[in-house]
Formats: sequence, C-alpha cells, structure tokens
Amino acid sequence: MACLTVGSAMAQTTGSTLSSMYESSSDSTGPVKLNSSNRTTQDTSSQSTAASTQTGKETRKRDRYVPGEFEIYVNKLLGIDLKDPEVIDQLKRADLDQDNPNLYLLRQQQQQSGVVTTKVISPEMVIRRLGYDLMLDDSQQQRGLNGDADGPRMAPADYLIGIGDEIQVTAWGSVDADMRLTVDRSGRITIPRVGPVLVAGVRYGDLNEVVRNRFGQVFKNFQVSTSLGKLRSIRIYVTGFTAKPGAYTVSSLATIVNALVRAGGPSAAGSFRQIELRRNGRTVATFDAYDLLLKGDKSSDRALQAEDVIHIGAVGPQVAVLGSVNKQSIVELKPGETVDDVLAMAGGVNAVADRTRVSVERLSERTDKRVVELALPAQAKASVVNGDVLRVFSSVNTAIPQYKQYKRVTVEGEVAKPGEYVLPPTATLPDAIQAAGGLTPQAYVFGTDFSRESVRQSQQENYDRALRDMETELTKYATTQRAASADEAAANAQRAASTERLVNRLRAVRPTGRVVLQLETNAKQLPALTVEDGDRLLIPNRPMTVGVFGSVFNGGSFLLNDGASVDDILKLAGGPTRGADSSGTFVIRANGTVVSAKQSSSGWLGFGSNLTGLQALPGDTVFVPEEMNKTTFIQEAKDWTQILYQFGLGAAALKTIKN
Repeated sequence: MACLTVGSAMAQTTGSTLSSMYESSSDSTGPVKLNSSNRTTQDTSSQSTAASTQTGKETRKRDRYVPGEFEIYVNKLLGIDLKDPEVIDQLKRADLDQDNPNLYLLRQQQQQSGVVTTKVISPEMVIRRLGYDLMLDDSQQQRGLNGDADGPRMAPADYLIGIGDEIQVTAWGSVDADMRLTVDRSGRITIPRVGPVLVAGVRYGDLNEVVRNRFGQVFKNFQVSTSLGKLRSIRIYVTGFTAKPGAYTVSSLATIVNALVRAGGPSAAGSFRQIELRRNGRTVATFDAYDLLLKGDKSSDRALQAEDVIHIGAVGPQVAVLGSVNKQSIVELKPGETVDDVLAMAGGVNAVADRTRVSVERLSERTDKRVVELALPAQAKASVVNGDVLRVFSSVNTAIPQYKQYKRVTVEGEVAKPGEYVLPPTATLPDAIQAAGGLTPQAYVFGTDFSRESVRQSQQENYDRALRDMETELTKYATTQRAASADEAAANAQRAASTERLVNRLRAVRPTGRVVLQLETNAKQLPALTVEDGDRLLIPNRPMTVGVFGSVFNGGSFLLNDGASVDDILKLAGGPTRGADSSGTFVIRANGTVVSAKQSSSGWLGFGSNLTGLQALPGDTVFVPEEMNKTTFIQEAKDWTQILYQFGLGAAALKTIKN
C-alpha cells in the first residue's frame, strides 16, 4: 500500500467536494503527498453575527456597582457615608482610574473647630459583600471576550465534541498527516483518503480511539494523535438578580463561574449562595459561590451547554462582621449558620483579637437593648439573624489598669548592662537602674534624661494648640494692618513672610517627652518615681565642659574649672557683643532646668547680666540672645528731629492764634 502525506491545512468539506480537497502525486521512492489546501469554514455566518452582537453588548461601559441598603448602613457605622455625593464622585473616579484600579482615595471634608480637615479613606476601609471581587472592570471583561476568561485552556476528558469544534489530527508512519478539521453540521469531520468520521457527541477522552479506528480501515502501520483546536461558541443566559442579565456567547468549555464573571456576578440584591443551572426547563445543579470563595471547592461548578440558563436568586439574610477579623465583610447566611460560621467566613479573628467575647448589634432590637455581648467559645454556636452586626474586640484596645501592667523600660548610658527590661507593675526608677546592673563610676545622675511617651503626647497636643492660637493671632494682626505708604506696605509684606517662615519652623519642632527631675547637683540616685510602659532613661557620663552660644564673640564649649561661675565662662567666650541682650541671658542645666538673668537678683555682671556668682555646672549651656528691637543713633536722631519739628509747628500755631 502506498504511503500517504496530508499537508498541514484546515480541511472541511462534504462528500461532494472531497475530490477537490487534495492533489495526489506518486513517487516510487517517496510517499504520496496529499495537500489539503482549500481552508474553508463551516457555515459560521450566524456565529459571527452572534459574536459581534454580543461583543457590542459587553463592551458597553459597565455601570458602577450600587451598594445595597444594608451595605450603606454598615459603612455608616464606620463613618463612611456611601450616599454622600462627594464620596460617590470619588468612587466614580476610582472606577475610571485604569492605572491603579485597586487603589483610590475618598476625601471627605469636615468642619472641625474652624479648620477644614481631609479624611482619607482607603479601599480596605469600605465594607463590601463577600464575593464583591467577582465584579470585574471593563478591561477584565474585554479580556474575557478574547477567550482568556471563558473557560479552562485544556478540555477535560468528559468534554463532548460538538458542531463547530476544531479538531487537530496528526498521523505518522505509513501515513503522514497534520490537519485542522472543523466539525460540520452533520457532526462529522472529513479526512482526505479516509472519509467522514462521526465525532459529534463523542467524549474528548474517546476521540483519539474513534479516529484511529477510522484510519485503520484504510491504512496500516501508523500512529494517530488528536487534540482540540479552536472551540465552538455557545449561547447561554444569565437571569435573575445580576449586574447585567441577558444572553452571552461563551466558549463551549465555560462553566457556571465563567458565566457569572462574564455577567458581573450577583447585584447588591442578588445571592451568592442560591445560583441555579437550568437546562431544558429543569434545574440540573445548584451552585454556592461561598464554597469556591472560602474553601476553594469547585466541585459543584458545572460545564455549560448551549441554551443553558443561570438564574441568580434574591439575596438571603445578611450579617456584617467588623473589628479584629482578617477580612471585614458582609456575609450571606444559610439556615442554621451560627456565630462561629460567620467568623469563619470573615477569615477568623486576627492576631490582636480578644478571643473571649464578641458583641452583636441586632436591627430587630434597635429600639430595645440593641447590643448584646456573647462569651466565646461558650456561645460560639449562638444563632444570628438577618441584619446583625458582629464586632470582634481588639486586645490592644483593652488596657488593664496601670497598677497591674508590667512595664517595658529602656535604660541607656552609664549603667552596667544597658538595654530594654520588663519590670513589675510597681517598679520605680531606682528599680530600673538596679535591673540594668547599677550605675558606673562615670555616671552623672544630675544630668539624667528621662522621657515618657504619655508626656510626649500631652506635650504635642499642648504645643499644637498653642501654635494654632499663635497663627490665629498673627493672622488677625496681619489683616488689621494699614499701610500709609508704599514703604510701609513693603515692610508689612516682609514681616508677613518672616512670620510664615517662623511658623513653618515651629511646626517642624516635635516635643521629646522629657520629664525634668528635681535633683541635687551631687545626687547619687534617682527619685522613687513609678515607671510607665515605654519609659526611657539615659544616664550620661560626667561632662567636663560648658557651652556658650548666642551673641558672644567666640561661642563654643569651654573646659570647666572647679568653682567657676557663669561670669567666668562668659569671659572665656569674650563676653556679650554690643548687640547682645545681656538682661535676657539664660543657662540650661544638664537636668533640663533653666536659670535666666531675670530670675536672679544676685547683682550685676560686668556685662550687664544678673548671673554674677551663679556657679557653672558640668553640662551647662549658656545662651546670650540678640537684642531684637534695636535702633541706630541716626534713626533715633531722625525720630527726635521729627518730634521737635512737630512741636515747633504747634508752638507757632498757638502764638499765631493768640495774636
């Protein structure tokens, strides 16, 4: 028997056109070559029309997801008003943001104490129904039209071959063939020199054997391999409470999940747990999307056939889960599900959750007790009803009294073992030093830097309040200024710019939370002050210098001699300059206290300071400020000349009147 070669081309004919499908040529030393060159297609005009119609339908701009009333209520409990026009506008902008489709900001302007603030809400803060992620954007739906989301890329063994499927046949041995054949309206494929083969209704797993048997009727000593190429399209319907009900053209491999994704999933009024597959007027399968979403179980997902109907029922009872859970969401209930089931749907409680209790806010009891608390795990099997809002508390926010708390304290500097220590509830500063191994011989207890987090927060609040008050006063002062000339207007503008720079610099300052300890200069231990969680102790070594800065001739740090006074240190720096405000000189001690010249009444220094005789201590910092409101002799002479001139005019006028 002569060998046969079939060229790689699509062959699809009827029996009447079989002779025109190939050309044969014989060679005594080579195989007979048969070329399937006429690449016709099975009457696809109707399919093309349907596909184009469906494409036109599905590429329309998809409407923004409209939340249900229960979703609006739950989000309002968290301070997010989904009915606010500004929020709605921001959501629409987020839908149009193709660069960052999963990242958007919602800004709500609120009036608080006369200051407009901006509230930023991240996408994770908006509570949605479990399964909301099935709602796809336009770009994802368009990818589905191109076949990327219509079904699995490999056909299962039980897939039934149908009209319009493309079958790739490869043969080798006594016959050499590589063909792409499309199942015609009769359910057959026609192979040159072999004839028609009925494949419609054949399982994909049995296809290779069916084709092999047909080849065996003509050839011997050959091998055959078959696979599916381009698959046919089928029309299905999605009805009920869905985002976009209607007819859809999908791949013949599509399943219930693929159809739901194509239709945008259930709407706000649709159920994720009551989805029916109807075929020939009968319900052949019921699909619960939560099995797939929560468990990864796709066993109830069925393959679709032409003219199937997927019906989405109305949403069932809904419960919201808020607080310390892995995913705050709104879940749909089935009969008999409990608090434990609801928490499992939310991914369980997170690491900081209080696992001993949960609160339930019932809409049905809103006018009565409204909120009840359930003990866990004893009441984990308690039933929940439609409209309940479960809140899981955070252990972080559940603080025990200070006298019961163990304290985490950091000790640094001149101690034997610097580090972080956990101390008993009643521990004091000396206990912290003892836990760190005690002081070293170089420790300078008087200069201890003790900072506390609660004090820092209080300082920050007071500082911000004072800064706001100062800004208000400066603004009032600037708006009430009147300029009689261009020079005064320029001076006012310059003062306003300087004031703005000053406010910006002050705004950058952050309090440290340091607590000034009232210690003697030769103190050997700290006061018995009870520590708090987060306290920090820094014991410095004994410094040997004193710093002098400000309006002096040579600022810097100077070696401290025993018995030296502040006057002596100022002399080492050359003393105050001519423009210095000596009466405003002050000294910052190592322990954080401040001594100013205006406090002291010990006499006058040679440079005009009241700090004569004040002993300088290790670690002191002396600051001499610059005199701010100073005028030159020429300016003063000019002012006095104007005064005398005005006085002379007044005297002359009085004399004229008298005469």
